Amino acid sequence: MTMRSGPSDNLQGAARRAAGSLPPLLARAERLAATVVLGEHGRRRAGMGEEFWQYRQAIPGDAAGAIDWRRSGRSDTAFVRQTEWSAAQTVTLNVDPALSMDYPQHGESKRTRAAVLACALSLLLVRGGERVGLAAPDLPPGAGRGQVDRIAGLLSGMTPHEDYCVPVMPDGRRGLLVALSDFLAPDALLMPALDALAAQGQRVVLLQITDESEETFPFDGRTEFRSMSGALSFEAERARALRDGYRAKLAARRDILRARSRSAGWSFATHRVQEPASRALLWLHRVIEGERR
Repeated sequence: MTMRSGPSDNLQGAARRAAGSLPPLLARAERLAATVVLGEHGRRRAGMGEEFWQYRQAIPGDAAGAIDWRRSGRSDTAFVRQTEWSAAQTVTLNVDPALSMDYPQHGESKRTRAAVLACALSLLLVRGGERVGLAAPDLPPGAGRGQVDRIAGLLSGMTPHEDYCVPVMPDGRRGLLVALSDFLAPDALLMPALDALAAQGQRVVLLQITDESEETFPFDGRTEFRSMSGALSFEAERARALRDGYRAKLAARRDILRARSRSAGWSFATHRVQEPASRALLWLHRVIEGERR
């Protein structure tokens, strides 16, 4: 059955807007979701559901109860009323809670972009009848606009502690895992986590979010590099000399992510904070639609 936000959800949303209490994160996510032109819903095909899809001519073997007699009465042919296939999908979002996602400290951070994308994607999913939840902080999957509000609240209040984190799926939870991260954790942490997800047979979508400066490495001269927590630091006399080696390591990390995604049947893409968020959101939505086929 297709899940929809009920009248109470609509009234609560209207009340929050009227009171000016809509969280800034959620307000931005709503604007972003509105820019994605969905067109015809990707999962429209005949099956169990309540939403009308189309009429088709009756064929031998159709039950009498399946005939739409009102439509059939307007012609000499019997018609069957088909409904849209609407099995709900469960999607768990893993928005990287690491301190590394707070980079850069000026302008829009990777964490902000990931949170906006997660909330906008949640809006699109619940409007399509899906169930959505969070992996970290843990929020069981749910449907309706109220669930999106809970997701926005948890992401807005998230307090990071570790420099780097890895994608996880809460114990006992199935469905699709969508991980939004920079995937810059050390190999010793990240690779076992990916191996574990593959061994569990999890369906996974990976979106690597980076800042342009992490891609181009524009640093020159004497430069001190520090982790976001300040626990790790390194001072280079000539930062430019590190550029080629750094870019090679970043490219190697992406090659590994692509290869592991291919071998496990996952989806992988990259996204810069400086790129339109709508581009990443559209990719995520299309991939998730493809997962249900």
